[in-house]
Formats: sequence, C-alpha cells, structure tokens
Amino acid sequence: MKSLLLNKELEEKVLRSLNMYVMFPIMKVHFILYVKDQEQSKQFYSAVLAQEPILHVPGMTEFELNNGCVLGLMPERGIKRLLGECLPDPEPGRGIPRAELYLRIDNPSVYHDRALKMGAKELSALESRDWGDIAAYSIDQDGHVIAFAKTL
Repeated sequence: MKSLLLNKELEEKVLRSLNMYVMFPIMKVHFILYVKDQEQSKQFYSAVLAQEPILHVPGMTEFELNNGCVLGLMPERGIKRLLGECLPDPEPGRGIPRAELYLRIDNPSVYHDRALKMGAKELSALESRDWGDIAAYSIDQDGHVIAFAKTL
C-alpha cells in the first residue's frame, strides 16, 4: 500500500491515533445513584442542576451532565429486584457516604446554594483546595456527597 503522507513521522502519529480509537471507542458513561425516593431525588437534582431529566420513567431518571456523561437515579428496591440476592441490599446503607459526585462547573457557589435550598446538608463551604480547585461539599437526602468545584 502506497503512503499518501510524505512525512513518515506524521503518518505514524495518524496511525497510532486511529489504533487508539479502535482500542478505546468513544463511550457514554452512566453514573447511577441508588435512591430511596426516585421522585424526590428527581426534584432535588432537577433544581440543583437547573435542568429537566432526559429520561424519567418508573425505575430510572437520567440527567445528561455533558455529551459523554449521564447521572442516573434508580430506586434502591429497583436495583435489588433487578440483580436479586447476589447484590447486598443497598437500603440498610442509606445515609452512609459511599461515593462522591464531583462536578466541575463555572459557578460552584450557585449550584451549592441550590443544593442547600433543596435540603442538602452542607459538609464544607466553598474554599480553596490543595489540588487547585475551589470546592463546596454537601450531602443529599440519600447520603451521596456532592462537590461543586471550579479549577482556579
């Protein structure tokens, strides 16, 4: 096969890029939080994110955070029904922080304030962090830690 590129180094870079695409195809990532009350959580995240869900059906609510990332809300009982006895019941763990939703946004104080107004509890006010962000932390009604941050 005859090369269309005259620069061998450029040709190798292009081929490596194409191989990386084949190895790591573009994917959409879904982060799903198990919640006690899907409707209450939908109202909370709609207000905090200032957007309506892209999907809201019994058993799943989804918010598109960006082109490649979706935040899902699934009732605790729904995941238990779906996966059965092989999954430890998430209900007894409600309120125990097990994950953090870290959202980098342009105006973290606005989002943090909305979360507090919707019933989240403040864990830490907006302040500079060691890793170069300013971030505020709160916890939602199900015990999920939410950080609203901006890189300085």
